[in-house]
Amino acid sequence: MRTQIDQLRKQYTEFIYNNIGGKKVLILNGFTFFFYFLMLLVTIPKVMGFSGGMKIFDMMPFGYSTEYANALLKSLGDEGRKTYLYQQIPLDLIFPFLYGIGNCLLLAYLMNKLNNLKAMSIYLCLLPIMASIFDYLENFGIITMLCKYPNSSNLLIQTTNFFSISKSLITTVYFLVLILVLLLLAAKRMFISKSQ
Repeated sequence: MRTQIDQLRKQYTEFIYNNIGGKKVLILNGFTFFFYFLMLLVTIPKVMGFSGGMKIFDMMPFGYSTEYANALLKSLGDEGRKTYLYQQIPLDLIFPFLYGIGNCLLLAYLMNKLNNLKAMSIYLCLLPIMASIFDYLENFGIITMLCKYPNSSNLLIQTTNFFSISKSLITTVYFLVLILVLLLLAAKRMFISKSQ
């Protein structure tokens, strides 16, 4: 077991160091933003057009109650649920992968610029990957709710809600770490320019 963990650590570290070139990070994050804005500007408004003004699950970082989930699923109607399932969800099955890998490598790239991509700090780059895992779990929960309606159990809704909140919490922590790294990088550049 220990040997397998050590092997995973080695593979993870090698993956990071082999993929933190600026061009690769830029392209991955470009694709990430493309899918994000496609959802934000096209598919999410399309689904919300059926919801009677209610926010859909993807737009609720603080979670939702069982009552709200049932009301939303009812409000969407048959056409809205199909639009959610066949237009929004497919994009949201591509986005978490791009988000996780792209932001993992972005943070690694910036930390490498600080000469701080070593020891335990390299594991901070796992934060966006963890958020992506919870995003996938949330998506599978939403798919199940959409397919089972009107027979979604309270347990299913509460479990999906837990995944939604966990995704949002980890994403928030990641962005706080990213902002801190950017501030440290700016401070380092200011110090270098003043000392020249």
